[in-house]
Amino acid sequence: MLGTAASSAATIPTTAQTANSIRRAFQTTTFDSLSSSRHPILCARFHFLSLRFFSNVSTKAMSHSQTLHASNYHPQSSAPGNKQALISLSDKKELTLLGNGLQELGYTIVSTGGTASALENAGVSVTKVEQLTCFPEMLDGRVKTVHPNIHGGILARRDQKHHMEALNEHGIGTFDVVVVNLYPFYDKVTSTGGIAFDDGIENIDIGGPAMVRAAAKNHKDVLVVVDSQDYPALLEFLKGSQDDQQFRRKLAWKAFEHVASYDSAVSEWLWKQTGGDKFPPKLTVPLSLKSSLRYGENPHQKAAFYVDKSLSEVNAGGIATAIQHHGKEMSYNNYLDADAAWNCVSEFRNPTCVIVKHTNPCGVASGDDILEAYRLAVKADPVSAFGGIVAFNIEVDDALAKEIREFRSPTDGETRMFYEIVVAPKYTEKGLEILCGKSKTLRILEAKKNEKGKLSLRQVGGGWLAQDSDDLTPQDIQFNVVSEKKPQDNELRDAEFAWLCVKHVKSNAIVIAKDNRMLGMGSGQPNRLESLRIALRKAGDEVKGAALASDAFFPFAWKDAVEEACESGIGVIAEPGGSIRDGDAVDCCNKYGVSLLFTKVRHFRH
Repeated sequence: MLGTAASSAATIPTTAQTANSIRRAFQTTTFDSLSSSRHPILCARFHFLSLRFFSNVSTKAMSHSQTLHASNYHPQSSAPGNKQALISLSDKKELTLLGNGLQELGYTIVSTGGTASALENAGVSVTKVEQLTCFPEMLDGRVKTVHPNIHGGILARRDQKHHMEALNEHGIGTFDVVVVNLYPFYDKVTSTGGIAFDDGIENIDIGGPAMVRAAAKNHKDVLVVVDSQDYPALLEFLKGSQDDQQFRRKLAWKAFEHVASYDSAVSEWLWKQTGGDKFPPKLTVPLSLKSSLRYGENPHQKAAFYVDKSLSEVNAGGIATAIQHHGKEMSYNNYLDADAAWNCVSEFRNPTCVIVKHTNPCGVASGDDILEAYRLAVKADPVSAFGGIVAFNIEVDDALAKEIREFRSPTDGETRMFYEIVVAPKYTEKGLEILCGKSKTLRILEAKKNEKGKLSLRQVGGGWLAQDSDDLTPQDIQFNVVSEKKPQDNELRDAEFAWLCVKHVKSNAIVIAKDNRMLGMGSGQPNRLESLRIALRKAGDEVKGAALASDAFFPFAWKDAVEEACESGIGVIAEPGGSIRDGDAVDCCNKYGVSLLFTKVRHFRH
């Protein structure tokens, strides 16, 4: 057999100046004269022979064991004008639908490896890529489609005469449809237990993105599909008689976005493997549209909600991945408020209820009796709590659900409390049923706690600010006593509770708390003294002996916030310290017999 192939190759005209002329002569004299069933041969043999030709070395027959076999293999070059579709899929969902649909429309289907096998098993006729490239899949699958016979057929512009002449000269057919999705890199590197570095590298697709980008670039002539959900639309489009460039452009956009997201995952993963800084020189955040919103913060603003698809966000919790069991669709402000409530309540170790209005916690209470904790959270500011977001860090059962549904406002004892959203880590079946009966509009969310160590991003005009998330809790810091009076154990616990609350209040922030419940808070004021006065007014008579926490140091003490707090009856103050007038704050607290604690941790929130 090999002798025949060699002698056939020897008949190639010695005047041939290019590998292409040799290839065409080889195919004509060899494959037309040999029976593929009796003489299986790969085009790879031609490559070997042509190299020998150019080095002027006579070709000798090789032993049968040195020959690559491919049963019923027919090297071919598709004639321009044939309708061809190239399919290479990692995710083979709906592949049979696609293959049968294209075949019924008269397309010749060219495919690779496992995709080709799956199509054949479904009864779809397939031309394997090797039959066009004249090369077998090699290097453990790393090289399959990176070849002029594939990319030439994708990238050639049909309206450019010299492009089509080049294809004709080299015997390359055009592709009209390219359907490709990529190795599951994202799923592999985020799988439970992680993945070895070498395995991660092997899951980086090369040929797939190259074909997708090529087809997307030439979308005027080539339809590119990367999502199985688009198969029906593709088939319907191909059945039509009119071309639609907008349809083609949308598919091309989706293809480039698909590859860009894929590359961002590879980039993020590789950067972590380098052990580099948390803030890389360049950062890409892949966002996926979850829903279009009715409007933004205000009705005249259009809005949408996107989910962060960064590797670091996989299974990392948060409101973005919450399950909505009931109620109206979420709004822009709903997401902001729910996020604030969930982030706050998730930081408490004991059973806790947090109520938020306009991203500020207006009521917080902890206790073994979650029903009582809920009541106390409402009591902190029932006016603000009405129409707010209520969050729990424990399961909502039927008893708690009934309390949420039936509890009356402390302001009049009659008005049933109304909420926009309830957020909890889980619900009992009965509890969920009861809550659903409270209101058709009540949004009921089931969320997972945010993981620590996330990157926090915030947009400014023309740029983004990036920082570590503020994950510190009272267990992570020291409350250093700097006053003459040392706090009692219960006072220290109150100070820790107030400090954990104040980190979630907008600056300038003051929180007054006692017995594991917020009594009052002042937020968002340009000066700390005004925030203090708001918090004192809300706390009322219960301020006596309570703890006060400030998100930042007090710039003044005498005749200012520290002295007013002491005069009101506050028992202990927790603040970061760091002011040039810290000594005044210490002297003031000593004068009034108040304990003063410096945390050395500031909690600005803008």
